[in-house]
Amino acid sequence: MHAITHQTHALSINPATGETLGSYPYESEAQLDAALDRATAAFRTWRRQPVSQRAERLLALAGALRDQAEEMAQMITLEMGKPIAQARAEIEKCAQLSEWYAAHGPAMLAPEPTLVDNGTAHIEYRPLGPILAVMPWNFPVWQVLRGAVPTLLAGNTYVLKHAPNVMGSAYLMKAAFHKAGFAQGLFEVLNVTQDGVSKAIADPRIAAVTLTGSVRAGMAIGSQAGAALKKCVLELGGCDPFIVLNDADLDAAVQAAVIGRFQNSGQVCAAAKRLIIEAGVVDAFTAKFVEACRQLVMGDPTSTSTYLGPMARFDLRDELHGQVQATLAEGATLLLGGNKVPGAGNYYAPTVLADVTDQMTSFKQELFGPVASIISARDADHAVALANDSEFGLTASIFTRDSAKARDIANQLETGGIFVNAFSVSDPRVAFGGVKKSGFGRELSHFGVREFCNAQTVWLDRK
Repeated sequence: MHAITHQTHALSINPATGETLGSYPYESEAQLDAALDRATAAFRTWRRQPVSQRAERLLALAGALRDQAEEMAQMITLEMGKPIAQARAEIEKCAQLSEWYAAHGPAMLAPEPTLVDNGTAHIEYRPLGPILAVMPWNFPVWQVLRGAVPTLLAGNTYVLKHAPNVMGSAYLMKAAFHKAGFAQGLFEVLNVTQDGVSKAIADPRIAAVTLTGSVRAGMAIGSQAGAALKKCVLELGGCDPFIVLNDADLDAAVQAAVIGRFQNSGQVCAAAKRLIIEAGVVDAFTAKFVEACRQLVMGDPTSTSTYLGPMARFDLRDELHGQVQATLAEGATLLLGGNKVPGAGNYYAPTVLADVTDQMTSFKQELFGPVASIISARDADHAVALANDSEFGLTASIFTRDSAKARDIANQLETGGIFVNAFSVSDPRVAFGGVKKSGFGRELSHFGVREFCNAQTVWLDRK
């Protein structure tokens, strides 16, 4: 009998209890080869399907997701600890995503006119082929489908290599695609090691690569895709600024900051990680924010009353605690939390750090968990300088009653998305992605449809 370890199997471990939920043996090179063959064969047929028919399949997918919604939500909660109410919302968001692209996506793929006289030249959006997607655990279904749905609508096939701790969610997604009438090979799931990922990237049957994950993973995947001369889209980390100016609606800002920082137990790439508060309201904001954080219900993620569940992995909690301890040693003030919660579960107390400066760990690094850092800014210009003083550039929030000032600040911020008087979200109606070490390329909107297309010039009877 062979021992089951992280080296031999993808292990799903319930972070609320520490119990192993499932073990999935890593696939062989032959199994990888067969999956890529299926994806390639399916592409040949799928690309020739009218886009209207591909859209119909997306509507069927929305129905299949809703049919499986409770099973999928429960799996998310068990595998990575997302509170059940948030897990249910994730599945419904995915169903709505599928419906939105079914309604609006085909127009994004229509031939695009050019400025060539007589209308004889246009741009056609052609699919590339099988797309390898290396995906994370924090939104086990949304993170996948926000890329898969537009990619499939464009006529590509989708090959998912999911995080090892959420393989149960991966196989439920595959079942939903099957139930929706997608042919074999259109949505493939790989369960392979890093070596298997490298083989897939280098394989000529894979046309392009997309990754959502850490900066380290992005550098590894990006360099391999580059070596293979394949396009890649990278959605990496964030240390997003959340700016509150003196004239802001403080109650609205506090409410948004709490959700923006602590939803999904703080395990969000575009979370409000650096709360940059103008000096005139920093004390009032801090008092209101800490009080609101005290009200957050942490506990069993299967309970609908729970807002904060366990962190997804025990090693990541250890890393987070080390970052908190380092920031405190550098001179920050602990206003709330700052500790691992005793017991079998992987809980970290909601934490608020004040008096954080631009020289401290929680300012410079991404803290992927329920920890908020409050930074005081002298004025709006200083707030902008602090916001841009980061190797990341995913999203930003600005709270002010002055719309002209908000627009002026927005023009200066080095991020992929800016949200005025709101916390950041990913939504199919707008593009999502970052600059600097937050990655490149865009998901969602028409960008998500066209990222993995060949923009092909077709010029008739050129004179």
